[in-house]
Amino acid sequence: MAKYLSDRTKYALAREMGVAHLIKGNYYGYLSSRDCGRFVQKAIELAERAMR
Repeated sequence: MAKYLSDRTKYALAREMGVAHLIKGNYYGYLSSRDCGRFVQKAIELAERAMR
């Protein structure tokens, strides 16, 4: 999924979740498993909204 989102969109999602400070460039390895799951969930919600 990550390759389908722009870096700007991914960073905006992370900022909305309050975890943007954990992202270093394109490296998301500092996110917890829970945050990664929430990130994917929000990305899916964003895609679903765009399809409407």
